[in-house]
Amino acid sequence: MERFSELLHGKFGFGCMRMQLDDKGEVDLDNFRAMVDCYLDAGFNYFDTAHGYYDGKSERALKEGLTSRYPRERYVLTNKLSPNFFESEAEIRPLFQTQLDACGVEYFDFYLFHAMCDEFIEKYERLNAFGVVKQLKEEGLIRHIGTSFHDKPEVLDRLLSTHPEIEIVQIQYNYLDLDDPNVQSAACLEVCKKHDKPVLIMEPVKGGSLVFLPEQSLAVLNALNDGSPASLALRFAAESDQVVMVLSGVTTLEQMQENVVFMKDLRPLSDEAHKALDTVREQIRALHLIECTGCRYCRDGCPMQINIPGIFRCMNENVKFPGRKSDNYGWVTEKGGKASDCIECGACEEICPQHLPIRDLLKQAAERFE
Repeated sequence: MERFSELLHGKFGFGCMRMQLDDKGEVDLDNFRAMVDCYLDAGFNYFDTAHGYYDGKSERALKEGLTSRYPRERYVLTNKLSPNFFESEAEIRPLFQTQLDACGVEYFDFYLFHAMCDEFIEKYERLNAFGVVKQLKEEGLIRHIGTSFHDKPEVLDRLLSTHPEIEIVQIQYNYLDLDDPNVQSAACLEVCKKHDKPVLIMEPVKGGSLVFLPEQSLAVLNALNDGSPASLALRFAAESDQVVMVLSGVTTLEQMQENVVFMKDLRPLSDEAHKALDTVREQIRALHLIECTGCRYCRDGCPMQINIPGIFRCMNENVKFPGRKSDNYGWVTEKGGKASDCIECGACEEICPQHLPIRDLLKQAAERFE
């Protein structure tokens, strides 16, 4: 798709939601700077963040690792208006200015309505968020308006019909979620095609679950001899002409070094590779894993400080690797609450993009591990 082709360099985006933290819980800036340098040196330029990522630490790390070190024309920066950070129209502009200051920039190239779903559309409209964001664009503080989306395709169709000012759409898309009833990736992509909206891809490896595969699935992909599981997943996500960017939430320099190699020389998947991914999809579905992507939204809002994504990862590992002994549950609950500490307030379920029954799943975790 030619739109934004001059602005965006390549289809590989740097998602800043899964940063490496040090022992004090702060972003490891030396590691982040090294990843930024590696990424930019490879010719890419798209960075994505949000105010809630690591409680604002992602934005501040971008100032320390990117915007204070490189001229503004070297990078494209996306931020988001998150619905849980404002409760009135008057709070939107100060929140936006806080984001500009934290990132150390004078404008955002893209500003997305975050975590859009039927419920949040109502809030954005009621508090005139669409109007405020359009005004910020008119003032030159935003170059392009977009949305990240977590709902059914018919909701997306209605949103894009009602708000044509949305120029670009970020959707969850990977080979596991194509026809998943809770995500409907393929159908959402078709809606974007219908409205001629360029697409940004999030969760191409589904929070790492398409990298750390069950042994039988790993064997299927290894037999291809066509790259790592991460390579195959990202290349799959980038195939559509509608897609202008695939975000990868890399954590380590080694991951970045691997990703820039195959995303710089983006090769299409063979028919054999597509068949292999179909096989892996069916194998994973048969395990009935918890479809958590590790976004941490639930954890950040939990009054009991329960590491919900970590606990769900333990549950999935228990299923994927049944013969492997692990004390990971003790490790992930060491600095926070256990599954049995849940007070069932429901705050986690209200914000979960995957619409998971978190409270019931935590009860299952307590029974399994405690």
